Amino acid sequence: MSQSSPTFYPCLLYRDAPAAMAWLTNAFGFKEMMRVPGEDGSVRHAEMNLGSGVIMLSSARPGEGWLSPLDLPGVNQTVSVYVDDVDAHHARAVKAGAEITFPLESQDYGRGYSCKDCEGHTWTFGDYHPSAE
Repeated sequence: MSQSSPTFYPCLLYRDAPAAMAWLTNAFGFKEMMRVPGEDGSVRHAEMNLGSGVIMLSSARPGEGWLSPLDLPGVNQTVSVYVDDVDAHHARAVKAGAEITFPLESQDYGRGYSCKDCEGHTWTFGDYHPSAE
């Protein structure tokens, strides 16, 4: 594995994974890397990337306890993503209908914003890069 390869891959669950994949592409700029179809139009496994980051996702499987945020009483995780142009990314997300939960602003550690995606996963996008020295 190269030094630039990610070592963590958040795995997200969606009631409607095909629609979520389209939404993540439109709103956040993710690109589909692979998709393994499941039964009845579901997604058994998919991988999407944004820059050098990768997420995996699938259709929720309530019988296995794998739920979408739509089925939970509160936030159970967030995903933080470094982006080069925070302002342009924010504009794209707003245009696509992302629910902004923390406004775009500058802090001591950098510029960023937080939002919810089409099924309620919480995302933070900014120019803060924790591994930068």
